[in-house]
Amino acid sequence: MQKQLLLEMLVQNQLTNSFAFEKITNEDLPKRLNERAASIGFIYRHVGETMNLFGYFFGIPSEVPNTTMGQQDVGQDFDLETSHAYVTKGYAMLRKLVEDTTDADWLTEIDTPFFGKVSKIRLFSHVLFHNSHHAGQISLTLSRG
Repeated sequence: MQKQLLLEMLVQNQLTNSFAFEKITNEDLPKRLNERAASIGFIYRHVGETMNLFGYFFGIPSEVPNTTMGQQDVGQDFDLETSHAYVTKGYAMLRKLVEDTTDADWLTEIDTPFFGKVSKIRLFSHVLFHNSHHAGQISLTLSRG
């Protein structure tokens, strides 16, 4: 039952966020809410990169580079297709994680540089929240930018 619940949460996160992610066009990539805010292109790339890079904490290494985490948006040019591929790959990694992790293993603690030691389930839920947070920023920028 636990796997089913986590898969349902993952599917809903992907669906809800797709309403923002699938509206992004190449013309939207440089749009910002204001001059201090990150662009849609930067935020979308950040979502894809961080999903995959969080895999390291779950024992799933990734070849996706970090070009956004801890970085500032200074007008980098991000390819929409690559960002979309990273997001798709990230969701596939999270699905495999849910399918391969035992119920008991979700309570195993992982040492992270941002939260200290947290259970795998807490880190998984943070990734989903992180995705939604940035999808909201993108959606707002699309409607106002």
